[in-house]
Amino acid sequence: MNSVLQYTIQGLATGSFYAIAALGLAIIFGVLGVVNFAHGACYMLGAVVAAVLLDVIGLNFWAALIVVPILLFIFGVILERGLVRWLLQLDPLYNFLLTFGLSLFLVDLIKRQYGVSGLPYTIPDVLTGQIIMGSLRLPTYHVFVFVASLLVCLAVWMLMTRTRLGMIVRAATERSELTRALGIDVGRWVTPVFGFGIALAGLAGVLAAPMRAITADMGSSFIIILFAVVVIGGLGSIVGAVVAGFLVGLVEAFGQAYAPTFSQVAIFVLMALVILFKPNGLFGREESA
Repeated sequence: MNSVLQYTIQGLATGSFYAIAALGLAIIFGVLGVVNFAHGACYMLGAVVAAVLLDVIGLNFWAALIVVPILLFIFGVILERGLVRWLLQLDPLYNFLLTFGLSLFLVDLIKRQYGVSGLPYTIPDVLTGQIIMGSLRLPTYHVFVFVASLLVCLAVWMLMTRTRLGMIVRAATERSELTRALGIDVGRWVTPVFGFGIALAGLAGVLAAPMRAITADMGSSFIIILFAVVVIGGLGSIVGAVVAGFLVGLVEAFGQAYAPTFSQVAIFVLMALVILFKPNGLFGREESA
């Protein structure tokens, strides 16, 4: 029983990275219609920037949770204004190729600068060790990551449901053409929304830094699973991205525990089953399929 609870916490912690990053990917796809293949590279950048700032100026983990997403937001704004927006009116394939090329560029840039070996990263002493509950021992950092991600998802949910900006973004995500038809200038919010999505990927990278090897390739496999998360949740669905993120984290954790060889395969089996019975994903709408 204890091992099941431990695997559950581990799966929820892993799912936290997927949920936060997929949330950003779903928002970008919903509002811009852009399949951002560079999202995994932005997740990698979040972890690398946190490690570099720690080494260069001693920026600690708590500060990195704020500073790195801000830097990634600025990067996203520059990326959208400088490259992405010029291709929005063309076939979506152009932006897919653009972000795919950007992903390759960023990975190669980090390899040239920092090599292929992992960068070191330490976390505050308060997050090390274990939380002991009777006979149950839970890694403190795993519990922290899960709670932190829930708070982030809750904050984003409140932003989406309790503010005018959130209602516009939500409407544009779920009914883009209808929102434009009502006279709402969706294009005005494109740049900050794109930056916000990239910032979420960066935040996921900072949270993952102490648990994963920080290398230029850490986002390569991540982006593949991230697309599986978005498909399972439903393309463009914000709630679906979060739920599917935690679900995939659990599948991965239990797969690694009981069938390590097939842990990654199990994720795509889950995706195939969801597509088979719900072609639009768990929370997807027919219009977004």
